[in-house]
Amino acid sequence: MGSPLYWIRANKVADDFPDTSEALTEPDGLLAAGGDLTPERLIAAYQNGIFPWFSDQQPILWWAPDPRSVMYPDGLKISRSLRQTLKRKAFNITIDQAFDQVVRGCAAPRRNQSGTWITASMMTAYENLHRHGYAHSIECWAADKLVGGLYGVAIGQVFFGESMFSERTDASKVAMVTLATSLLEWGYKLIDCQVHNAHLASLGAIKIRRCEFDALLSSFCASSPDRAAWTIGASS
Repeated sequence: MGSPLYWIRANKVADDFPDTSEALTEPDGLLAAGGDLTPERLIAAYQNGIFPWFSDQQPILWWAPDPRSVMYPDGLKISRSLRQTLKRKAFNITIDQAFDQVVRGCAAPRRNQSGTWITASMMTAYENLHRHGYAHSIECWAADKLVGGLYGVAIGQVFFGESMFSERTDASKVAMVTLATSLLEWGYKLIDCQVHNAHLASLGAIKIRRCEFDALLSSFCASSPDRAAWTIGASS
């Protein structure tokens, strides 16, 4: 039998997490359970390479998978078809203008999925982080309708991607292109994509070992991006 899962009490200090090397291999990366979703604990978690992921029927679960999916802002891949979408300026893009709507768009039921991991408590937690200046969104609009976007958490020179959604072809990809190009301009060094999948790989995400990821966080989270970061409400 493996070691029992580490449990965090809500009244414990915000950074009361075990070392990520103690995460389970099955399921991959499960590190701890319990605690809360206060801004202080979430920021401490991200700085240590840990993120929450759970459903309504579960306690708060904390993860640090190995390998980790990441993207370097200068490593973005743009396919020919996506390049054509960008050239047509199919969407109006804004930044941090509809954060709550983006989170709700990401939480909406998707085809072939019976539920969502973005619970009501998660939505509240990230909306709170946004109000504290840590969480940000990219929005894609068709006329006045929000048709895609993404959101995540920015600490130092790292953007921790949380989720994206798309109601129109390429909308979430255009949001990712906007994110990567903006982060590159602002001096960011790393985008955390958490768990690898084909969609992210097509945009340039790669897998690295957890120990390498943790080392990058130690350096990049302690550095500051350009002062212009997240100050521009609309990029196109």
